[in-house]
Amino acid sequence: MSEAKLQQLPLELEHNTVYERDDLIVTKSNRAAIDLVDRWPDWVVPIAVVAGPAGSGKTHLAQVWRAKTGALAVSPDKIDEFVQDRSEIQPVLIEDIGDAPFDEVGLFHLINVIRQHASQGPGPSLLMTSRHYPVNWPVKLPDLASRLKAATVVEIAEPDDTLLNGVIYKLFSDRQISVEPHVVSYLVSRIERSLVSAIEVVDRLDRIALVQKSRISRSTAAQLLNEMEAARK
Repeated sequence: MSEAKLQQLPLELEHNTVYERDDLIVTKSNRAAIDLVDRWPDWVVPIAVVAGPAGSGKTHLAQVWRAKTGALAVSPDKIDEFVQDRSEIQPVLIEDIGDAPFDEVGLFHLINVIRQHASQGPGPSLLMTSRHYPVNWPVKLPDLASRLKAATVVEIAEPDDTLLNGVIYKLFSDRQISVEPHVVSYLVSRIERSLVSAIEVVDRLDRIALVQKSRISRSTAAQLLNEMEAARK
């Protein structure tokens, strides 16, 4: 397939991303994080952090937890505004915190409110996702750093072969595309170790199959991956 051929591919099709608990594939790389989500509300500590690299599935887990708890999503830079506007506290989700400066005072206040409610019995919880452990966040407020040390922190690692294999099969299945096992195995061995990469590759192969009106073969997959690799250089 030439670069010109790639440019003739149809516009990207809209595939709605649905984050369901049943879609989570449990492997060694994500077992601890999934267990954390499943155990709610029976958390020992009401503050939890899921830490892991980009493309490891943190968003899927976070959205499963949000659907289960009815949590409100809060931006890392508007936490204090959220706390001030709430007459009652419910479960809270903060995604992608810790990469850059954030509302430290707001997070300190939110953690205190949640801890206070938790001391009176089962109450709201806070789940945060990050690429880094809290100890590596750019925290300048000593009291907040102390609070974060008491949080439950679980790691979600890069997707292993089992997880990537299952995810790629599901992505093709969602698009009603049948692929041979050796094609999936080849993709697992070649793509970057992230769910984002798996989604991108499957989506592009889907569009190629539509243009060529043919099944997705190993050679088609190889040519696409070679072209993607060349484009990154």
